[in-house]
Amino acid sequence: MGAEAVTTHPGVLLVPFPAQGHVTPMLQLARALAAHGVAATVAVPDFIHRRISGGGCAAAACGGVALASIPSGIAEDGSGSDAAPGFAVIVHAMEHHMPAHLERMLTSPPRSRPPVACVVVDVLASWAVPVAARCGVPAVGFWPAMLASYRIVAAIPELIEKGLISESGTPISSSDSSDGDDEQQDAGDQMIRGLKILPAQVELRAGELPWLVGDSATQRSRFAFWLQNLHRARSFRWVLVNSFPGEAGVAAGDDVHRLARQSPQVLPVGPALLPGGTKHQQQQPPCGNNNDGKNPSMWRADSTCIGWLDAQRAGSVVYVSFGSWVGSIGPDKVRELALGLEATGRPFLWALKRDPSWRAGLPEDFAERVAAAGRGKLVDWAPQEDVLRHGAVGCYLTHCGWNSTLEAIRHGVPLLCYPVSGDQFINCAYITGPWGIGLRLAGGMTWGDVSGSIGRVMDDAGEGRRLREKVRALRERVVAAEARRAADRNVGSFVDEVRREHPLLMQIYCHHP
Repeated sequence: MGAEAVTTHPGVLLVPFPAQGHVTPMLQLARALAAHGVAATVAVPDFIHRRISGGGCAAAACGGVALASIPSGIAEDGSGSDAAPGFAVIVHAMEHHMPAHLERMLTSPPRSRPPVACVVVDVLASWAVPVAARCGVPAVGFWPAMLASYRIVAAIPELIEKGLISESGTPISSSDSSDGDDEQQDAGDQMIRGLKILPAQVELRAGELPWLVGDSATQRSRFAFWLQNLHRARSFRWVLVNSFPGEAGVAAGDDVHRLARQSPQVLPVGPALLPGGTKHQQQQPPCGNNNDGKNPSMWRADSTCIGWLDAQRAGSVVYVSFGSWVGSIGPDKVRELALGLEATGRPFLWALKRDPSWRAGLPEDFAERVAAAGRGKLVDWAPQEDVLRHGAVGCYLTHCGWNSTLEAIRHGVPLLCYPVSGDQFINCAYITGPWGIGLRLAGGMTWGDVSGSIGRVMDDAGEGRRLREKVRALRERVVAAEARRAADRNVGSFVDEVRREHPLLMQIYCHHP
């Protein structure tokens, strides 16, 4: 009996980048793999493991998925703050502290789990690639965002070679004009369209490339990080992408041919990661108390907002959230956003961390005033899936993180976009371009812009009606049974390859006592 159980469950270890937006889709991928007979273990740094260990997936088995903790060397500050470690701190831990612990995990797996036949590595957690190589375990990539952003990142060597970006990643103007800002923007537009990396209707400006984050020193550091990840990713034969085939409205084959020279085989698997999608997933046991497929969160959600939504009219509420990773949009913009929400006269639910850096700029007694008037509710963190599926929500003002974008599509909620950094600008370009399911916040973050843009999205006719029709149509493409089956076949093909390429390891499984 033991031999048969292990034979049908090869071990796969999944290593996400340690941020909520990366851990969530990696857990979803682990469940999809487990549904195909894989003993999946998601290995997260200890500081994340502590935060989510109270959820259903902390059990020894969660729909066939285990959660393992890797010592990171990052000490808690003891303040009880929800603040996550900074980017530089995380990168140092990944490069200098976690590899030795992962190596022990690969060479000495728990007796309750089979030997690791493959490591699935978040492309941004490429520190795990050389560790897997030292242990003789093949590694494949996982890209938790849309394929378009992967294509842009994979094209970095070509962009440098053609002189379109510098060795530090900044766009290079093709003109000697003194008007630097306009010049750089024009160069960026020409770069994206000239190389045909993205469809012509996708508009991405120079300053919106995903590695252009922060000041010049931060940008150089981030770009070096991207280059290192690309170098290590050359060894991947496969990259599983958390997106859907034909995301840009073109044939799936056309999505692949523009990747970098030594590109791996790309498999879109996004629809297979949606909760309760395929027959394989429906056969899995529930995840502890988490039987609706939700993933544990690093932050405690305030579920009182669902009761508040219950009291609102259908389609009347503006939901506002800028995610968990990037940080505050700044005091001035927080103030303008608060005033703009109030000026709409519409009910709103705003997920805003109770942290001085996030709430700085709120007008005095704002939360109490709008709550007393029944006009709005502020929470530290919202159960976002429950919020977006609620019939009262008619608009989502978002930073355009990929997980948030997919959740909005899945529940048919039109978007008002205010991207902040990274791949959010690419996601926004698709939302407002080829997909037509949202608008970009007009003008900027002033109270008038906020109020006017919300009115356009929530208009019962005209523009608002068109957005709702578009998002419903895209929803059918993404969550339809056909899309899920196609993505599930991709997952199955990958699992078959894991089994096929490791016959010696499978023989060890078969003779395991």
